[in-house]
Amino acid sequence: MKRILVSIKRVVDYNVRIRVKPDGSGVITDGVKMSINPFDEIALEEALRIKEKGLAEEVVAVSIGPADCQQQLRTALAMGADRAIHVQTDTIIEPLTAAQVLKALADREQPMLAILGKQAIDDDCSQTGQMLAALWQRPQATFASKVEVDGDKARVTREVDAGLETLEVDLPAVITTDLRLNEPRYVKLPDIMKAKKKPLDTIEPAALGVTPIEVVKAVHFEPPAARSKGIMVKDAQELVAALRSKGLV
Repeated sequence: MKRILVSIKRVVDYNVRIRVKPDGSGVITDGVKMSINPFDEIALEEALRIKEKGLAEEVVAVSIGPADCQQQLRTALAMGADRAIHVQTDTIIEPLTAAQVLKALADREQPMLAILGKQAIDDDCSQTGQMLAALWQRPQATFASKVEVDGDKARVTREVDAGLETLEVDLPAVITTDLRLNEPRYVKLPDIMKAKKKPLDTIEPAALGVTPIEVVKAVHFEPPAARSKGIMVKDAQELVAALRSKGLV
């Protein structure tokens, strides 16, 4: 079966203003709206479009994290994913652990494509897709702004500093998505109701032979410094003087 594996992550919604806990131990998530990571939502939309073109037969959404991740998996099913897999753990998941879990699922599901967002908006690591490709020993095309599947190959246009670069990779392959690839569809109420009947399997990392390990520990969080009040200057000479007074020139 031509299958696409899509990884999604539960993150604080991008419209929510992040607040740091008073003790600096993390960010406040109680009562805060959580959503699918925007880049992962784009990855899911692209997988669904590939399937709708008749180039794939099944889209499987995967999320790694606590029980609450099922909410985002249900959203993925409502968007059009055929089934979902929840790898449940309360341990903080770092990119390498996520890649190891996805590699084990790739071995089990045998997808023709693994599509991930290029990064998560909570940690901005941008590492999981590349690590998965290395562990899986398959080609990778990162930061995709256009994806074309043709038989056993995929042609990916990606954004680089000098402009656009087009890669052709053999399938199976790993693709990570950029913002300009597509615009995710709006989920309608009937689709949400239908999603409740779609299969959602829950497993633990140990069942996949993976033991989550926290290698990097965040010891303190603090908000960025408040912006100082701006001043109006009359001309360039006054601007230079103001910059010199602040030690900026």
